[in-house]
Amino acid sequence: MTAKLLPLAAMEKILKKCGAERVSDKAKMALKSVVEEKAEEIAAKAIRYAVHAGRKTVKAGDIKLAMKS
Repeated sequence: MTAKLLPLAAMEKILKKCGAERVSDKAKMALKSVVEEKAEEIAAKAIRYAVHAGRKTVKAGDIKLAMKS
């Protein structure tokens, strides 16, 4: 079992905000998996940018730059 980083309720809210009337549990879990994987990739890049800049603190700019690359 994986750690609960993002709640399934948040995935349902995202899907409904985008127009879904109903959302299956499998759809919520699939979106959660994809979002967490992408977030981990972005976080890892952002950390590398912060370290490269000589900082221990990850800043919003690091996240934005990581998203672009």
